[in-house]
Amino acid sequence: QVQLVESGGGLVQPGGSLRLSCAASGFILTDYNVGWFRQAPGKEREGVSYIGSSGGTSFYTDSVQGRFTISRDNVKNTVYLQMNSLIPEDTAVYYCARSTYLAGSVSWRNARFYDHWGQGTQVTVSS
Repeated sequence: QVQLVESGGGLVQPGGSLRLSCAASGFILTDYNVGWFRQAPGKEREGVSYIGSSGGTSFYTDSVQGRFTISRDNVKNTVYLQMNSLIPEDTAVYYCARSTYLAGSVSWRNARFYDHWGQGTQVTVSS
């Protein structure tokens, strides 16, 4: 059974850090690119970051550039999102998703290119 399971979310103060994990099972992660998305209450889902299957390509949305780092461990079948210098605007449910589409610097944000999604993990940034 194909599964993506996010973990690592929680409540953190502004300026703090969290590391999200996206653990894959039921398929070989090295065959897939992975995106992180988030959705805040009352807002549309947005792409946060993307990493290619080999880890050689990555993209970030402008608002997290320089603060977030995406990485992957294909041995552990896991993708990570290290989030530093968190701000209240980062509060959202974060989802990971897999894709076989070879995305570019704009198309990676398109959710229709992802065929399987995790259930999400809540990140709350508040003092």
